[in-house]
Amino acid sequence: MKSLLAGLAVLGLALGAAGADGRESAHAAAKPRPNVVVIETDDQTSEEMRVMRNTLNLIGAQGTTFDNSFVSLSLCCPSRSTFLTGQYAHNHGVLTNSPPNGGFAKLDHTNTLAVWLQKAGYNTALVGKYLNGYGKKGQQTLIPPGWTEFHAGVNLSYLNWTLNDNGSLVRYGSSPGDYQSDVLSAKAVDVINRRAPEAKPLFMWVTYHAPHSGGPREADDPKGLGTVNVADKYKNHFAAEPLPNMPSFNEADVSDKPVGIRNRPVLTQAKIAAIREAYQQQLESLLSVDDGVKAIVDALRASGELGNTLLVFTDDNGFFHGQHRVPSGKVLLYEPSIRVPLLVRGPGVPKGKHLKQVVANIDLAPTIVAVAKAKAGRVMDGKSLLPLFKHPSQQWGRDLLIERGPAGEQKSGAGQMGEIGNGDNGNQGKTAAPGDQRFAAIRTPRYLYAEYANGEKELYDLAKDPDELNNLAFDAAYATLRAQFSARLAKLQSCKGAVCRVGPIVALSVRCSSSKLSASVSGADSVLIASVSFSVNGHLRASDSKAPFGARLSRPKRATVDARIALMDGRVVIRQHGCR
Repeated sequence: MKSLLAGLAVLGLALGAAGADGRESAHAAAKPRPNVVVIETDDQTSEEMRVMRNTLNLIGAQGTTFDNSFVSLSLCCPSRSTFLTGQYAHNHGVLTNSPPNGGFAKLDHTNTLAVWLQKAGYNTALVGKYLNGYGKKGQQTLIPPGWTEFHAGVNLSYLNWTLNDNGSLVRYGSSPGDYQSDVLSAKAVDVINRRAPEAKPLFMWVTYHAPHSGGPREADDPKGLGTVNVADKYKNHFAAEPLPNMPSFNEADVSDKPVGIRNRPVLTQAKIAAIREAYQQQLESLLSVDDGVKAIVDALRASGELGNTLLVFTDDNGFFHGQHRVPSGKVLLYEPSIRVPLLVRGPGVPKGKHLKQVVANIDLAPTIVAVAKAKAGRVMDGKSLLPLFKHPSQQWGRDLLIERGPAGEQKSGAGQMGEIGNGDNGNQGKTAAPGDQRFAAIRTPRYLYAEYANGEKELYDLAKDPDELNNLAFDAAYATLRAQFSARLAKLQSCKGAVCRVGPIVALSVRCSSSKLSASVSGADSVLIASVSFSVNGHLRASDSKAPFGARLSRPKRATVDARIALMDGRVVIRQHGCR
């Protein structure tokens, strides 16, 4: 019966969606604050977005895609805790998936995004995976503070799994209608159907387990790798799909890498075949999520609320498929691990836009708080994305912290979401030095610089080496840049609030005479400037690539001077000065 009702819920929304568009404006006017629906996957790479046609069309094409979106700690529980707090992991305290340094119990659940929004007058709903370690024996019906509705997986096998359905345990079997992703989609649609007519706006976090590994395992699954149980309708859909062709795949020379990579063997053909099959299963599992995205959008449209809903699609961390000899997992600081999709549509969000600014999961909670006109109970480290929607050329110029704390317990098994057991620890080489897992790194638009607890360092020029093959930490030509990064990293890895958002210290000065403008750029970080472009009233007038950076410009009656300041490390900031 559960399967039949779930199917009917999704089908009913699809049939009713076509005639609903005309009702959206009236509903939107009735709710002065928008609904917020965040759809999140688990272990999905940005590269895998290509198979999600519904998501690309219904969210990406109808909204804005962030082409440089990252997570600050690439692991399930810390990343989701960052979403709930707007903080780096060193501030919210969840450093890994399990005790003593992480897991569900480590987060203060009385002070999260859900609590803030509920206090601000929102209905709040969780549908899907919550935090690693949630659902332990004796606490399986626990509902954390702040949730009006809570529909969370207790164990996250794709079949034969259990859901805490708002305080009651519901067990699902092994029939096609029990497939976890489809059940979660139907549950999300049901929440929309029931809550959309209410006066309160809705915040819903839909958290799919896919494409994370999960059982039940099948007889022909590759051994030694976590695999995804795919819905029957999509099994073998990508059986002929090759692995992504990246220069970092099975990297030939890792002699300049940290010991955790240096000690990894070259991948054998048998291991490569297993990685490919696991990758194909991940792609297939995402098709069920893609169906869910369409069902959710259709439900919002049918309810008349689509036009008044901020809809976000993202992922909690990336994943390895053989890059740098890492067969699976995340945690590490390389691009496949930290880069994630981020697509947004909704009121005030430009359609069909791609933005290049560097953003991260620390920015999602500040964005939602701003949209909801709520009050955060924590000092958040990120920034609201709303100004970028209004002014797409705006540049922040901040550094982004990538961090990795101490590991938690090393568990395995299908029932719990342990680290090694589910491929969560991308740096699990048995011959690696004990200290090589911990690191702090700084990510700019052009460079990645990292310092490890065991003293090792990495530096990559991503403009010249996007696949991170050539470690420049030993190159004397980069000594000055390394010193600058090291000093900034020392502040960033313990930053809190506004300190985490500080950009370069540069300023624009303009002397305004009756006919001329004399513009110059200076400041403590002026030694890092590569070039400056000067515009007057939005029109480019001069460029300078040599210090001291300045220009003499013709003056109109009223003049606004913009200086677009590009730094050697890839950061860009814009400074403005008006003359009347």
